[in-house]
Amino acid sequence: MQTTTFLTVALAALGLAVAPISASAQDKKPVELRYSSGAPPSGNPWVMQINRYAKDVEEESKGEIKIQTFFASALGSEQDTVQQVARGRIDMGGYSGGSAALIVPEIGLLLMPAYFASAAEFDCVLDNHMTKIVTDLFAAKGVRFSGWTEVGNIDLWGKKAYLSPKDLSGVKAATYANKTQQLFFSTNGANPNPLGLPEWIPAFQTGLADVVFTTITYALPSGLTKVAPVATRGFYDSPGLSLMNKAAFDKLSKPHQDALNRATARHTAAQSRSEVRGFENTLFGMHEKAGGQAVMLTPEQRAEWRKVLTPVYPQIVKETGGSSDRFFAAMEAGRKACTQ
Repeated sequence: MQTTTFLTVALAALGLAVAPISASAQDKKPVELRYSSGAPPSGNPWVMQINRYAKDVEEESKGEIKIQTFFASALGSEQDTVQQVARGRIDMGGYSGGSAALIVPEIGLLLMPAYFASAAEFDCVLDNHMTKIVTDLFAAKGVRFSGWTEVGNIDLWGKKAYLSPKDLSGVKAATYANKTQQLFFSTNGANPNPLGLPEWIPAFQTGLADVVFTTITYALPSGLTKVAPVATRGFYDSPGLSLMNKAAFDKLSKPHQDALNRATARHTAAQSRSEVRGFENTLFGMHEKAGGQAVMLTPEQRAEWRKVLTPVYPQIVKETGGSSDRFFAAMEAGRKACTQ
């Protein structure tokens, strides 16, 4: 009787000891991180790249981290969600240079038209000379810079090609609400008019706009190419940036941080750029097949644009503020190093 009682008590005690451990093991859920993107939900390289990254993270973490993807601005516009990443309300996201500049204004200097001599120079400067300063500037704002991606080339769309600065004299330009584009157009004798994206096509139809800067990835699907069928290519490239809330990263365990880093390292910025630029070429093929036109600036024509704009760059730097002088100095040093 005593032996039976002793075994019963012992087993009960053992059961109590084991139960919490078993429940804990069974209830252990993966860490979930929300990733925001403005990219359409399918049929483009950005969705493919983000889904690939989510898969890489799951594999590197052995299923202990899950990336929840939200496309087509499901959590809000880029301008809104990039600030939510900074505040820690969203864990991470992929952003254009213009949106990232809302957190670190100096990023906007990378978007100065005709500043870089070529896409190769642009890539070289970003990868080899700007990563450290960009990482530090975002860290100061509570954001972790995870790496460069690609938005695409920003081309000048209108009813004809604009190959020389004098071609813009008297032209009416639809612009984003930023100083860089407004200074670009006014310096070349055009009349800039800040307009929202939904206003662009009506502006061309009514004669309120003759030209606008945008990507083929917007121009073709939106129907803009029907009213502005000629693209002048080669003005500037817009970088993409992968960003994560720094506190969200810091609170992860070391193995989980390492898993994110390994997942990021699986695919280079060069690969991401190649995928997006290849997609752009496909869209331009579709555009030309439909009767549109695309004219690439020659190196000499691009140099002519840069000569006119060079005096404007310091003004843009000054108006950007913050650490813009140091940032621009790094850009200049990078250009010099990348042309040697």
